[in-house]
Amino acid sequence: MLWPKAVKERLKTGGDLEIVQSYPYRSAAPSTLWASLIENTEDDLFLSGYTNYFFWTLVPAFSQALRRKTRAGCRVRFLLGDPDGEVTRQREIIEDVALTVSTRIHMTLEELKRLGDLDNLEVRFSAAEDAVNHVSLSVFRFDDQELVTPHLARLVGHDSPLMHLRRANEGGMFDRFAEHAEELWGRGVPVAAP
Repeated sequence: MLWPKAVKERLKTGGDLEIVQSYPYRSAAPSTLWASLIENTEDDLFLSGYTNYFFWTLVPAFSQALRRKTRAGCRVRFLLGDPDGEVTRQREIIEDVALTVSTRIHMTLEELKRLGDLDNLEVRFSAAEDAVNHVSLSVFRFDDQELVTPHLARLVGHDSPLMHLRRANEGGMFDRFAEHAEELWGRGVPVAAP
């Protein structure tokens, strides 16, 4: 009688089947996880965090990785918040930190500008009507895996929790978060080439 209970407690069989790991803080996820997911992505690298600036500080040689990915035919997309948008200004007041939201977005834009014109690299700002939904949930997609951060109250992204998901079933958690990010992307505003 104990064996089936012990097995059930160890095996994922329901809605948690797609959860690989969860972390109480995004910053608790090892940098090697991010680097490995990026390196193993072949088709679709979709980074839909509101600022995305931390990739250049977290992942060694991130710009070179982006160049390799795009040259190999991988679609690379960045969905950013509008640095001049009202939601960005409101979030800066809420967070009340020296490294403001708009500054972090501008840091990402500067790094992307340094990459030059790359085939397969696309950048958009979330639409004004979607900004509040974008700033509250970051979805980072690496083919069939995702890292998802729901942003808590006044906390910055690295202090919010993170879930590592792997797609297992149609219509599961992975797909629900992916569809959210794709919806925001679909209404996003293309960023002019630098």
